[in-house]
Amino acid sequence: MSATTAAPFDPRDPAFVGNPYPVFRRMRAAAPVLQAGPGRWFITGYDDTALVLRDRRFGKNFDDADMLMGRFGPTAMQEPAVLSLSHMMLMRDPPDHTRLRGLVAKAFTARRIEAMRGYVQGLTDGLLDKVIPSGRMDAIRDLAFPLPVLVICELLGIPEEDRAHFVTGSSSGAALLNPTPPTRAEIDEANEGTLAAAAYFDALFERRRREPQDDLITQLVQAEEAGDRLTMAELNANVSLLFAAGHETTVNLIGNGFLALLRDPAQWRMLRDDPSLIPNAIEEILRYEAPVQVVARSVMEPLELSGVRLEPNALVLALVGAANRDPAVFEEPDRFDVGRKDLRPLSFGGGIHFCLGAQLARIEAAVVFETVLRRLPEPRLEAPDALTWRTSFTLRGLTSLPIAWG
Repeated sequence: MSATTAAPFDPRDPAFVGNPYPVFRRMRAAAPVLQAGPGRWFITGYDDTALVLRDRRFGKNFDDADMLMGRFGPTAMQEPAVLSLSHMMLMRDPPDHTRLRGLVAKAFTARRIEAMRGYVQGLTDGLLDKVIPSGRMDAIRDLAFPLPVLVICELLGIPEEDRAHFVTGSSSGAALLNPTPPTRAEIDEANEGTLAAAAYFDALFERRRREPQDDLITQLVQAEEAGDRLTMAELNANVSLLFAAGHETTVNLIGNGFLALLRDPAQWRMLRDDPSLIPNAIEEILRYEAPVQVVARSVMEPLELSGVRLEPNALVLALVGAANRDPAVFEEPDRFDVGRKDLRPLSFGGGIHFCLGAQLARIEAAVVFETVLRRLPEPRLEAPDALTWRTSFTLRGLTSLPIAWG
């Protein structure tokens, strides 16, 4: 089959960021595998995306200096943010990925994560107690952002006196995850955030060497001290990854869920009247507005995908946001339906890189929606036509969502 080339689109265009799905729909109608440029391919279908996520013939290849310079520019190997990214398990292939994930997986056992539910409930009630008397809140600033930040701080073992700094902070470095080359300003911002995080965590690591605690950071510091399982660069990069990944997806899941539900009051009322639907509603939110819209992989060996020949080192961009709305799998895919049957969204990835924090994100979202449905009478969007989205192509979420009630 001859390759079809994707029509150009601007991933920074506010209209695309606000609603990328019409573009995805046109791409999928053109061909399931589209050429994005020399050695670059877009994947739009559900089955192909699932294969890319799970098949070992697609890897990360982040130890290739030429690949990094091709993606981030000729100074890639001198950029602190790029070097930190290259040490993260998210960007590594086996055996490094296997070793690094094994070190942190013990903190994400089903029993330990389920035990966090009471802590999540207490935080949720406390955050709502602060805003309920006023009758309004910014659902991102006042709930969706601080809740998962505080939860991952607890799980990692960040001291309580330091947590307020993280709650009032902001995300940086997301631009490096986009499939488009970052601007110099975006690299500078990512470098600044990387160096600030490294300075904080280096000091905390030293503190945990002197004063071990029952937390994940202590476990990782002890693995680094053993000398053969974790380097200092890997320690710093992967704690930073766990902190960022531990809240990024959940912030977007909760915020995107609020928006979808408040745009369709009938769906809100259905959920309020039957809270047993909440777990299914979370899967529908993950499908309808995937918090992670695109996943990149390198082709590791020659193969065919939907009749298109892919060569080694080609970059494959699996559009999860498009795959989750594939009409071959989901009937009326552009309709939000908390009662939808047979939901299998690809939003947490798959294979060896399946999101470690998926269970925790689902618990946090379930607690938030159950509590808000119970405690907020008739909430509504305050500015439905003035939504502010993050400019990231990869991470889909709102920067602000004013709501009111009562």
